[in-house]
Amino acid sequence: MGASKVYFTDMRCRVGDSLLVKLERLIKQAGIEEIDFKQKYVAVKIHFGEPGNLAFLRPNFSKVVVEKIKSLGGMPFLTDCNTLYVGKRNQGLNHLDAANENGYWPVSTGCQNIIADGIRGTDDIDVPVSGGVYCKVAHIGRAIMDADIVVSLNHFKGHENTGFGGAMKNIGMGSGSRAGKMAMHNDGKPQVDKGACIGCKICAKFCAHGAISFDGGKAFIDHNKCVGCGRCIGACSKNAISNNSSSSNLALNSKIAEYTKAVLDGRPNFHITVVNQVSPYCDCHGESDAAIVPDIGIFASFDPVALDKACIDAVNAAPGIQTSILGDREQTHKDHKGDADHLTDVHPTTDWRSQIDHAEKIGLGSGTYELITVK
Repeated sequence: MGASKVYFTDMRCRVGDSLLVKLERLIKQAGIEEIDFKQKYVAVKIHFGEPGNLAFLRPNFSKVVVEKIKSLGGMPFLTDCNTLYVGKRNQGLNHLDAANENGYWPVSTGCQNIIADGIRGTDDIDVPVSGGVYCKVAHIGRAIMDADIVVSLNHFKGHENTGFGGAMKNIGMGSGSRAGKMAMHNDGKPQVDKGACIGCKICAKFCAHGAISFDGGKAFIDHNKCVGCGRCIGACSKNAISNNSSSSNLALNSKIAEYTKAVLDGRPNFHITVVNQVSPYCDCHGESDAAIVPDIGIFASFDPVALDKACIDAVNAAPGIQTSILGDREQTHKDHKGDADHLTDVHPTTDWRSQIDHAEKIGLGSGTYELITVK
């Protein structure tokens, strides 16, 4: 597969211009108008942000995308699926409340919010995965599969299990129903470092499956109950919980790529990634740690794999912020080539390359790209 075109605009705005206007120019030049939107339902896949987290995308970005789709005759709606973990987005009504709390409502975005897998997270469709190695069928939220077109708008960040969260994470993991998320996560089982555990019990508060108990004041994870969602890993401030099985992280990254392919196969699709406030952890956390690199810009492409790779390269090429977790770790962890790799420095037990590699293997897209700058 040859190089895919990825379009980029930076965060600089001269007087009289704005980042939102630059976003509109970017997606126009990247070719969004080539899609026939007329009288078509358009699922704009977004992450509404867990309340308490302030790194999620502002609704202003989605407003630009929604209005562009509407101007082309489309019928857009913002959508996401429910989560596995304890939080304010694990069932449909609370999820809508969370979206509203974070500013996502029709007045600010220009369209309705729809929780794709319903009130209980059970409204899904089994979708075949063409060329799937780990998944032959993906459990996808029904509303997303009812759409004629998929447009993804996502915030790029680090991730404690996958190394990074970009377009594929937003589409693949995000479009999975609760059953789909469980199917993607269930190979990874975190372990507790008893020496580092202080018995604060915060991890247990974030476990939606009752898998964590305490033996002699130290956390213990029952792998028969654990689904491997990794929520406890991010909750632990002492880094006492980790998933040290690279094969499990490989499986998770590969499943995300396969779920992404299930969502996109046979439908027009377009992808936008905002690389700002690059937090070390997922926006599913109810908090957001300091950004690890300065704000970089906005990327757009028809190829989600090339888009993710371009964002990864941009983040790894950027100077690390010394007052972030990256500043704490950058001298400790380097990738196998000895080059600076911020994403691996932050989460050394992950391998972000496995998601890109598997996506290429199954024909989802290309990790090779041509970067085109839009002023």
